[in-house]
Amino acid sequence: MNVLVTGSNGFIGKNLIIHLNELNINVLTYTRVNSIKDLPDLIKKSNFIIHLAGENRPKDEKDFNIVNVQLTKSICELIQSTGKHIPIILASSTQAALDNSYGKSKLEAELILKKLESDTGNPIHIYRLPGVFGKWCKPDYNSVVATFCYNVSNNLSIKVNDSSSELSLVYIDDVVEEFVKIIQGKQVNKKEISIQPEYKIKLGDLATQIELFKESRKSLISERVGVGLVRKLYSTYISYLPPEQFSYSIPSYGDDRGMFAEILKTKDSGQFSFFIAKQGVTRGGHYHHTKTEKFLVVQGEARFNFRHIISNETYEINTSGNKLKIIQTVPGWSHDITNIGVEDVIVMLWANEILDRENIDTVAHKV
Repeated sequence: MNVLVTGSNGFIGKNLIIHLNELNINVLTYTRVNSIKDLPDLIKKSNFIIHLAGENRPKDEKDFNIVNVQLTKSICELIQSTGKHIPIILASSTQAALDNSYGKSKLEAELILKKLESDTGNPIHIYRLPGVFGKWCKPDYNSVVATFCYNVSNNLSIKVNDSSSELSLVYIDDVVEEFVKIIQGKQVNKKEISIQPEYKIKLGDLATQIELFKESRKSLISERVGVGLVRKLYSTYISYLPPEQFSYSIPSYGDDRGMFAEILKTKDSGQFSFFIAKQGVTRGGHYHHTKTEKFLVVQGEARFNFRHIISNETYEINTSGNKLKIIQTVPGWSHDITNIGVEDVIVMLWANEILDRENIDTVAHKV
């Protein structure tokens, strides 16, 4: 299959082409460096067209007509001249419903496509896209998400004119996934269909969320980046980090026994840390009322001792980095860990709550 992508050097085009290449779909491209004279040969070779090329911030408003309208008209005329059906996706805009020059030009492009379909039966798929965000989107152009992410990650200021203004957003990977389904025939032919999920967020909340992504490196408290809009905003924010920010330091606390460092904290599921215990060193010797932990020895040999604080029942577990085993601490049982090997013990640790140094649920108790 040959898929022609117009506007292939744009934000959506770049992401789409990467996915098409992963599927071993042959991609033909049409960009600003091409001439209209290149179109006939490209369309003859095409089995599918994704029409992304568009003008949204021209120096002269006449360019709306040249790119958004006339290019679309030329594509439709050339499809008709081939005498075959070449399905086409048009990336339109929600502004096609508005009374402005850009919106009018996108609406006219839609009407040209609909006429092609009514005259010839050629399959068309029109997507009125809201704001699209994701990696490689150009800041200070047509995406406030891109602008905020770029500025915050590069220590530049951001401007929020109306914090209560609500944005409608779709994520680039969801757009690409939908387009690929159409190409592969996994999506029924609908008119003016939409990308799902579509997210709503106020401009002020967007700015705050992106600032919190940056702050999380200092506080070590992660935002809830595993699902939904926050996951996709976080991925977008990270994509704008310059290489010198690909790493960052965390605080550590050391003494003669070894070292301890907090790695990552969550808002409602505790924190992750690690510590090093030198040969013969015992750490711990305390119990918790509510707090619980999971330990994983990744290097060295260690012995965990437990004592029930009322019954004095004891229990012992030996483990090492050669036999990965999670050791769970239990409220009401005091516990400690001793390095019984010849090398430093390195232990990963999860606790179900963030360490609050002003209100520590830790009581010293001999094990």
